[in-house]
Amino acid sequence: MPQQIHKRLNNEQIKVILESYLAGEITVKSVLENLGLKRSRFFLLLKSYKNNPDTFTTLPPKKENTYLKISDETENLIIKELKKEKQLIDNKSIPVRFYNYSAVRDDLLKIHKIKVSVPTIISRAKQNNFYLPKREKKIHDHEVITNFTGELIQHDSSLHQWSPFSTDKWYLITSLDDYSRGLLFADLFEKENSWAHISSIESVVLKYGCPLKYYPDQHSIFRFVRERDKFTPWHTAHKFTDEVDPQFKQVLKDCGTELIYALSPQAKGKIERPYRWLQDRMVRTCAKEHITEIKDAKKVLKELV
Repeated sequence: MPQQIHKRLNNEQIKVILESYLAGEITVKSVLENLGLKRSRFFLLLKSYKNNPDTFTTLPPKKENTYLKISDETENLIIKELKKEKQLIDNKSIPVRFYNYSAVRDDLLKIHKIKVSVPTIISRAKQNNFYLPKREKKIHDHEVITNFTGELIQHDSSLHQWSPFSTDKWYLITSLDDYSRGLLFADLFEKENSWAHISSIESVVLKYGCPLKYYPDQHSIFRFVRERDKFTPWHTAHKFTDEVDPQFKQVLKDCGTELIYALSPQAKGKIERPYRWLQDRMVRTCAKEHITEIKDAKKVLKELV
């Protein structure tokens, strides 16, 4: 495909050819060959030149910026929310190490009823030094591949100080369907024990039915490992790994659900991503709302889920 005429010839060269044609010095066929145009395009160009020879140009008109400019009030609110983010990052007691511009967008919509795009917020962040370069992400290898919903439930827990205004750490227990990525269970507990995890199974089974498999890590609540658990009450010299069924495993057997174990954190990559999302949003929200009690943190979690 030939280049556009303004990329092949400058205005002065085109004007010389048009003037030669108007003076009868060259034929239409010669003009078309020199300009590399079809007849219809040539006569439109000739008409434009006759009408305004002084301002004639073949350059395309500059596109005007049609983007809507945000108001000064919105600008100030964006900066205000970014300052809150910076306070969280600068506070060493809060486990927040990066800006979350999606969270800023959501807060602007939720609190101030203002809809702003994430690129707009990032633009203002860079202009006002509220920006940190992204870290390189590690690639996780998944040990399992599922083909349908309910085939495998990834199950995990995380101990965290969800609010810097609370002196206590709480356990977040979640269950995630591996295929659909649906979050089937998420709740906070003051203590982690077998009953807390069994309660999560009850919630999943009564609401969604019995899954084919559960996929937790190798915590002692989920699996008996001989050398590691040799100081537990049920350890005996003749019991080997998996020869003792913890209560969690017994409950799943009663449900007809198989239990398989993740052998590394990388093997549970799918549940780690929603964990990171929940951890980040939970900490930010609890910090901004000065949450001190687990009952209030549970409300925040429920809304986020």
